[in-house]
Order: sequence, then structure tokens, then C-alpha cells
Amino acid sequence: MILNTTLKMEKAMAQAKSYSEWSKAAKAHDKSTGVDIWKAADESKHFDHNSIRRRLKRLSKLWKSQDNAGLLYALNEGIHGNMDGMGNARLHQKAKFGTKRLIQDYVDAIANSLEYLASDKVTDIPFEEKLDFFRRAQHCYGRSAFLMSGSGAYLYFHVGVAKALWQEGLLPHIMSGSSGGSVVGALISTHTDQDIPPFFKPENLIIGADHEDDGQGGFMGGARRMRADEIRQRLSDMLPDLTFQEAYELTGRHLNVSIAPSEKHQTSRLLNAIASPNVYIREAVLASCAVPGIYPPVTLAAKNHRGERVPYLPNRKWVDGSVTHDLPVKRLARLYGVNHHIVSQANPLITPFATDVSHKRNPLSSIRN
Repeated sequence: MILNTTLKMEKAMAQAKSYSEWSKAAKAHDKSTGVDIWKAADESKHFDHNSIRRRLKRLSKLWKSQDNAGLLYALNEGIHGNMDGMGNARLHQKAKFGTKRLIQDYVDAIANSLEYLASDKVTDIPFEEKLDFFRRAQHCYGRSAFLMSGSGAYLYFHVGVAKALWQEGLLPHIMSGSSGGSVVGALISTHTDQDIPPFFKPENLIIGADHEDDGQGGFMGGARRMRADEIRQRLSDMLPDLTFQEAYELTGRHLNVSIAPSEKHQTSRLLNAIASPNVYIREAVLASCAVPGIYPPVTLAAKNHRGERVPYLPNRKWVDGSVTHDLPVKRLARLYGVNHHIVSQANPLITPFATDVSHKRNPLSSIRN
């Protein structure tokens, strides 16, 4: 009976069409297998549960007494992601949903305390002191980024992961993309929050919001391969003609596009508003999609000091970024202080090396910490 229930829940998780459906099935799975009992108990050899329990009690006491200065001091002592070992991977692999309730309660208490201290309700702590604390907290805790691998025609899987994160309010402001991943990243990073939802509809992503279906299938041409000029036109239909800096100023999102040099003795680049603010995103994405041997290399374009479109590094041409830096983890860490990654891996070339094949049946399981 228990086995049948477990198999039923695993099937429901694999076939879930939304995060709410998946989480409901995952919680039911934990209950049916008895993992809920493990989650409810503090004890574990993988983290200092006694220390976390003491910290949680202290935060609760300070919260109830409205001791804002004491609360700020307590948070100063412990704002990082692996406090007392609670980030141990083993603690986050046993359950299908969540982990030890103590850890979840502690994280919630930290998040609620941060939101409270940042609010207008706290008037006895100077703004400058708050700002200094949050800057240091961000530096210590790090930042999250959403990374989309090279994918070609599988870019629609990236759209599904991005949509799930977006709907839950969890889509990071820092994202990177190679090849097909750069297309999805550019779509999100060049449109405001109000304009993004329509692009999560398959019909709009496939043919653009203002075009009728031409019978040629998806972005990559359905059954046939699209020509380079068709891809350029499709990008022009979907993406506003913005530089990386202009896109950041419009949306507040940090887009990073990986490209590789077509010539020898050159190095790959990660284009973004920090390293290449004046480069146009359309050409960057086109270059990142230029599969060597299939599409011609691309010359980038930039906006000069007079606002004119000019070639960027005119003697250089660029190709598919997934060739050299499919997932630029180290570069994102250096540029933005990223230490937590949500990865949508849809690169078909990685399949022979994948060890967790069963999870790939569920698009939501493409979300990796």
C-alpha cells in the first residue's frame, strides 16, 4: 500500500505542470515515506542543531520584545548561508520537499527579521546604519544567479524553468545564457515586469507577439533549420534594440551572454552591463547562437559616444558561447559576488555525462542549487 502511494506521488511529481502541483505531490511523498518524522526532529549529525535552536529562540525573544538594536546585533553575528552546517548537502537530499523544520523555521526568522529591519516600522536605527548592515550582509551572504545552458531548439525548457521561478517570485536579477539560453535571458532582461508575462506563452515566443504563424514551427524553425537571416529577424521581432546598459537601466536585471572567439589565440567573453555596457544585446545573442560550422560568425555592434551604431571590435568575430563557457560560474562570482546558482541545463551534448537521468523527466527538476 505504501509502495503504491509512493509510486503515485512520484508520478504526480514527474507530471506536474506547475510548482503548486509539484510541491503538493512532494509533500505527500514525504508523508507517505515517513520523512516528515525526520523533518520534525531537530537531531542530526550533519549540523549543530543545538546552536541553531538557541539562535532561533534568541531571535524570537528579541522580535517579541521589539529590541531592534539587539536584533540587528544578533543578525550581525550570523548572516551567511551555512550557519552551523545547516547548508550541508545531506540535509537537503533526504526529503522531496524542504528539509529539517528547525532549519526552515530559522531561515524564515532571518528573512522576516531582515524585512522588518528594512521597513519604516523601525525608526530607532539610523538609515545609514541600516544601509551599512545590508551592504555587509549581502557581501557575506552572497547573491543568486539563474544560469541557462546552451540549448539550441531546447530553449523552451529554459522558458519553463524561468516561468516557474517568475510565478513564485524567485527569479534572480542576475542571469546568464549561452546559445538558446541567451535568447531566453535577453527576453526577460529587456522587458519590464508588466511586459514579461506574454512571452511565457508558447505562441508568442514562437512567432513573436505581432506575427501570424508562418507554418515554420518554433524559434529554431521546427522541423527545418532556420537560416541566419531568419534568426536575426526573429530576434528583431522579440527583442528591443537595447545595449546591455540600457536594458539594465530599464529592468534592473543583469544579463550576461557568453560568446566565444572564432579566431585562434583569442579568449571567450561574458558580455554584460559591467564589462561591455555599450554593446547591443541583439548582436550578442546572435553571436551566442552562431553554432560553428552551421552559422557564420558574428561581428558585435555597439553604441558610440555620439549614440551611433558602430561595429564593436570590428576585426573580431564571435560564435556560440556554449563552446567555451556554457555556465560561467567563476566569472559571475567575480563580477557580482554570486555564490548560489540555479541552473537550467538543457544542453543535449551533456546527456552522455549525466548521472541523474531520472530527474530530467520533470522540467521543474532542472532547477539545481
